[in-house]
Amino acid sequence: MYPTRRAITLGLFVALHSFALLFPVQAQTSSASIDDNDSVPSQSYTLGLSKLAPGVDFKLYGIQNKQHLEFSLRRDQLVTDAVLNLVFTPSPALLPKLSHLRVYLNEELMGVVPVDDSQSGQPQKRSLTLDPTLLTSFNRVRLEFVGHYTDTCENLAHSSLWLDISGKTNIAINQQALPLANDLSYFPEPFIDTLDMRAQRIPFVFSVSPTLPELRAASVLASYFGTKGQWRQLSFPAFYDELPSEHAVVFAINEARPEFLRGYPEVNGPTIDMISAPDNPYQKLLLILGRDDKDISAAVSALALGSPLFRGQSVRVEETAAFAPRKPYDAPNWIPTNRPVFLSELVSYPGQLEVTGLRPPPITLPLNLPPDLFVWRNNGIPLQLGYRYTAPKVSDESRLTLSLNGRFLDSYLLEASDHKSALARMRLQVLGNDAVASSESLMIPALRIGARNEIRFNFSFSSTVGASERDGCRTIMPVDSHASIDDRSVIDFSGYMHYLEMPNLKAFANSGFPFSRMADLSETIVVMPARPTPLQASTLFEELAHIGAQVGYPAVKVRVTNDWAEALQLDADLLWIGEAPDTFRSRPDANLLLENATASLRQPGTERGAFEARHSADFSSAPERDAASEIRVRALGPIAAIVGMQSERFPQRSMVGLMASTNEDYGLLRGALADTGKRDSMYGSVAIIRESGVASELVGPRYFVGQLHWWQHIWLKLSDKPVLLAITAVFTVLLVAILLWNGLRWVARRRLSRDA
Repeated sequence: MYPTRRAITLGLFVALHSFALLFPVQAQTSSASIDDNDSVPSQSYTLGLSKLAPGVDFKLYGIQNKQHLEFSLRRDQLVTDAVLNLVFTPSPALLPKLSHLRVYLNEELMGVVPVDDSQSGQPQKRSLTLDPTLLTSFNRVRLEFVGHYTDTCENLAHSSLWLDISGKTNIAINQQALPLANDLSYFPEPFIDTLDMRAQRIPFVFSVSPTLPELRAASVLASYFGTKGQWRQLSFPAFYDELPSEHAVVFAINEARPEFLRGYPEVNGPTIDMISAPDNPYQKLLLILGRDDKDISAAVSALALGSPLFRGQSVRVEETAAFAPRKPYDAPNWIPTNRPVFLSELVSYPGQLEVTGLRPPPITLPLNLPPDLFVWRNNGIPLQLGYRYTAPKVSDESRLTLSLNGRFLDSYLLEASDHKSALARMRLQVLGNDAVASSESLMIPALRIGARNEIRFNFSFSSTVGASERDGCRTIMPVDSHASIDDRSVIDFSGYMHYLEMPNLKAFANSGFPFSRMADLSETIVVMPARPTPLQASTLFEELAHIGAQVGYPAVKVRVTNDWAEALQLDADLLWIGEAPDTFRSRPDANLLLENATASLRQPGTERGAFEARHSADFSSAPERDAASEIRVRALGPIAAIVGMQSERFPQRSMVGLMASTNEDYGLLRGALADTGKRDSMYGSVAIIRESGVASELVGPRYFVGQLHWWQHIWLKLSDKPVLLAITAVFTVLLVAILLWNGLRWVARRRLSRDA
């Protein structure tokens, strides 16, 4: 049921006071406009279980009877109504009068959901209203299962004690906009809100088709938003002389402004203003203003690097200066590969390395690495692991299990309390009487390491939790078990070279490589059409936002041009958007060409499975990748492609093209780049995007970027030539034997001559 107008008005009044420290209300917004409920923008949406509890096996048991749904809310919105729509299936063995589900919101009981005896063992639906006055920026709904299958002699671990939460479970939210002050101290909010769990749109507005400096400035700002958005899906629709309906960013110089800013005062330097939209006090516009394009670039650079200094409605940039240049592979989101790293450096929130419960959830840590880290046929990555846990009274099957990217690595028994070491006893005085400490050394298999990894530590405690013998019942409360990974544990990726076979669209799709090698994109050139359309500009902004999210640093040094001749002469990696130039038609590695409705594709002679092509650890042989056929077709359906190739002038440089022709093609391209599943399907040298999905090909000449030691080069060259390797080994043994023989003869002659 929707709240009444009076209730909404009262809720708005309370919220405006509680949010005053975050978003002061504009002085010019009258109370009448706030009370007029019809004029307040509102919206409704639902959050599914995949967002509320990602990666969680949502089942409740007798000994694991609690699970959480977590969600966050935008700070510029007031929730007027929230409903938890539960879909669950209880065990048919449950006693309905004793079994139920308790629902808590931020530790406040919202209600009790009984088990319907008439639908036992079948899906059941229940809706429960969540009190909106209890909602904060971050919220947790706790589901607590109380299950009984008999009234005497129960065993909490009995297999009949379960309740399954369906993936159809969701939380429906209705909310209204809050009036906000024009204060840049809250930037990047409200243009991007990291508490918003949905995909976010950040429109970029230009007076006309943007100039190259404006494109570059907008690209830098998009990459900055990407660093803030991280894993969130961001889109940047471009508007030419048109005002969108949501919060937006406007780029304008004194001589060229959108029509809705014609009367805005001119500026005399790089200026950043926050204002309300002309016809909507709830909509905010971020104005990037200047006398010319140079001022626009200076304003954006200051915004991307110095926003902690911003406050008030308007900021004028006096100076921006860069100091020490970035170094290769120093991206903030990548693990340093020049030194050992403590696991505490990888956590994203307090308490991430600690868990509680008899069957606690796993501890997970991300391991983001440069995709060209050369760990091929390596013995492993050293990990020095320390951990603490509530020790069982006797030795049992309690253990710690380690996995990497979902694949088992190793497991260690958790020793009983009477087996504690001297070091463990010393730590017990700090950690409590039921804690024990231990440490292990582990070599992580190098071939299981990729660019994006997740290492998981899973503690499993074995315990006696009850008895089920009749006439001999006794109640045993489960131990409140705790476990943690020592934050001084060390993982070491130092000492490895950087070397990668190219073209490699998997590295580009997942990590933005090779452009992300320099976090500020100082060695990247973007080639755009002479007059980019809104969809072409949006494609550029969204790709640079994705790269910014991967590296964690804005692309303040990226260069943008529309001159192919100039771009090909510069020692830099090249990213182009649109159709390839005519000069590429004669290239031997031009494996795919798109021109309006015509497309041509070269295909390899050997068919490889998609999984094998994406995940093969060995370097494929050259003959397998040579183009054996070429197909040229003409069709009216939408198609787009991503291609990779080597720079003709600079062998260590790469070129990646985001190719499309029509608006429908660019819609396909942007949709594929925004979809993590479709990005995972991109690999090799060509990725073709159609309505049916992404098809990738590994075809054409290969090349390598990076450096290796000379002996690694030799081993790599001989790795796929066993006959030549055997001949080389025999020759080497004979050569060493001859040298040793001659050396021994020389020593013998010298000794004999000395004796004579």
